[in-house]
Amino acid sequence: MKITKEQILKALATFTLPNGGKDLVSANAVRNIQIFGAEVLLDIEITNPTLQYKKKVEVDCIKAIHDLVYEKADVKVNLIINAPEKPANIIRGNEIPGVKNIIAVASGKGGVGKSTVSANLAVALADKGYKVGLVDADIYGPSMPIMFDVVDAKPQGKEVDGKRKILPVESYGVKLLSIGFFANTDQAVVWRGAMASKALNQMLWDAEWGDLDLMLIDLPPGTGDIHLSLVQSIPVGAAIVVSTPQNIALADARKGVAMFQMDSINVPVLGLVENMSYFTPEELPNNKYYIFGKEGAKALADRLELPLLAEIPLVQSIREAADVGRPAVLQGATPAAMAFMDFADKVVLEMNKRNALEPTKRVEITNMNGCST
Repeated sequence: MKITKEQILKALATFTLPNGGKDLVSANAVRNIQIFGAEVLLDIEITNPTLQYKKKVEVDCIKAIHDLVYEKADVKVNLIINAPEKPANIIRGNEIPGVKNIIAVASGKGGVGKSTVSANLAVALADKGYKVGLVDADIYGPSMPIMFDVVDAKPQGKEVDGKRKILPVESYGVKLLSIGFFANTDQAVVWRGAMASKALNQMLWDAEWGDLDLMLIDLPPGTGDIHLSLVQSIPVGAAIVVSTPQNIALADARKGVAMFQMDSINVPVLGLVENMSYFTPEELPNNKYYIFGKEGAKALADRLELPLLAEIPLVQSIREAADVGRPAVLQGATPAAMAFMDFADKVVLEMNKRNALEPTKRVEITNMNGCST
């Protein structure tokens, strides 16, 4: 059975919000609907954060769709709380002084190499002469201190205009901050979404970043409530979504793209990156083995009308380089290093295209020699 958005909206219009007086659709509470076969993903905005209220809305949504659309539909309801907040906690949309462009690097699922891609992209951009910052926003699994060989580093403080600011750690020409610098490496970070957002905000606005051409935000994997909170609190100019070629990863990558395209987020997606694209044995350099499938991300990018920014090979040296804290892009003229360098060029090209579409054009990304890429 093919489920349509019209059917979903019709079902959601059959019940009212608790104490609301209006049905879900008339109250403009339905913020986003995504349908993948029999799976229905709903983003519903409510103003009452109590557990009882949230549970009532979730149950009513699922029941209405099962009763009126398809009884076997797999319905997932993401509730967006739009309760009034204290002005002091509202940081959304604020610019970070000196930072020209912010790019979020995301993935629909874990294990696809998002952090490895982020680290190598940052170093590649720095190697090309750009001023680059990298924020490790993967609160629950920070890995950048290892990848940049700065596990034992401790960010220092500095007085700026009477305020104490955090000085990012610098490695391979990249300014870096990670929650890993502030937590014991063996310590599990068990935080709710609000605490994670607060930690990220401190790394962004309580740090002395100086002038940056680009800041990369390595987001946690997934598309849950914490990701919505993080993305909405950061003045993100664009996003990159990382996937592997296999179908299960591509399905989650599609959801990652959909998250950025939601009305409540509306962040342009620069394109997709296919990691672990193919395997080439060292002894057979002309052979390519598509272990996880062939050109899956390319097909998805074409379907979504997005650029495919890179096809990163599955190479043992990339993993080894990450483990020893020296990103693979620094390995010279290897296939992996060249793939990351080409990726960096495409990111700059697409970011400049994106900036040119703005009513008020941002500063074009240029390297230290003043030449745009």
